[in-house]
Amino acid sequence: MLNILMLPLLLLTPSCLASVVAKKPQMGWNSWNAFKSFINESVILDTADALLSTGLAAAGYEYLLMDEGWSDERDINGLQQANATRFPNGVGKITTYAHERNLKVGIYSDAGIKTCAFKPGSYGYEELDAATFASWGIDYLKYDNCGGFHAAIYSSQERFWRMAHALRMTDRDIFFSLCQWGHQFPWLWADQLADSYRMSGDIHASFASDNSGACKTAYCLNTGYAGVSVLTMIKKMRELSYFQKPGAWADMDMLEIGNANMTELEEQTHFSFWAALKSPLIIGANLASINQSSLEVLLNKEIIAINQDDAGIAVDYASALSNEGSFQLWAGPLTSGSSKFVILAFNEKETTKDITIPLYAVPRYADYVHGKAQVRDVWAKTFIDFSNGTITLANVGSHETKVLVFS
Repeated sequence: MLNILMLPLLLLTPSCLASVVAKKPQMGWNSWNAFKSFINESVILDTADALLSTGLAAAGYEYLLMDEGWSDERDINGLQQANATRFPNGVGKITTYAHERNLKVGIYSDAGIKTCAFKPGSYGYEELDAATFASWGIDYLKYDNCGGFHAAIYSSQERFWRMAHALRMTDRDIFFSLCQWGHQFPWLWADQLADSYRMSGDIHASFASDNSGACKTAYCLNTGYAGVSVLTMIKKMRELSYFQKPGAWADMDMLEIGNANMTELEEQTHFSFWAALKSPLIIGANLASINQSSLEVLLNKEIIAINQDDAGIAVDYASALSNEGSFQLWAGPLTSGSSKFVILAFNEKETTKDITIPLYAVPRYADYVHGKAQVRDVWAKTFIDFSNGTITLANVGSHETKVLVFS
């Protein structure tokens, strides 16, 4: 039987090949969820403007990421080329425009012969492509694996290592983001290669409904390349939250806030868990048409602060205090400013519910909170009074998450 954890010897070195030390989860916008491969220069430049005009850039969303759809065939010298119709001024126009506005630019490629849309992948061209991306002023590479199965002479890990090494050899810091849908359990090895890695199949714009065949747990072998709901993604992280650490973030995929018919409470829950689980916060909506309530969710500074906390410790699932199918409690420490601890209380049910939290039983709470604490209900923007070491949350809405910050 093939040992899927067997890595090339080159990977078993103590030094990380990722070119950027990602001390905090990255924040930005990616084109895929809203536009698929139908992107062009106007879409990208308009989104750059929108990141500034909406206040998103000021809130920390600094990466402008072009996913599949920017490229064409290689030229006679083997160099990657932008699609001349969609990007008549090349990628350099994008990077110059973004950098002048203090934004960073990301691009997309694949560890296989072809990308997901059958454009040239980087397999066999890793050094050339890395040098090309650096010459264009690229700051971020999303590296897919759709075409990797046609390059099976080398394992996924070795093909990822080749690009990680190639990026490291350029004179530019380029954030390296792996997109391999949780294949071969990357939380066990991707920290040696990348700044972030996808821990599951693709998300889709649904709070609780999965497409058929979508994998329900982190360790099932059918990772379910597409159609994972927000709720299932959260549940997968029960098994993975303790792998989160600065420098190699488990990526729960792009945010679907503003893309779906989720309620405002569901969008708040979506954002709360991505933040507290220390996932990258990558917006997937069309910023030209996003509604104000969704924008306000994405701009919540207190939730963003949880994601960007200095320690980078994800919340853990408190299984002993939760009730499967009814409510979930998650908790973890905070270290920035006066914040010491955070608890997420999530009502899974379709009806309102009271949730009681016995603080003495919350894992790690006593290690970080000493004496009388102030408790902030982040979404309600109020402080909570409590006594006897117990907090009771009355009438928590359907699919609502109460985010409580202790200081």
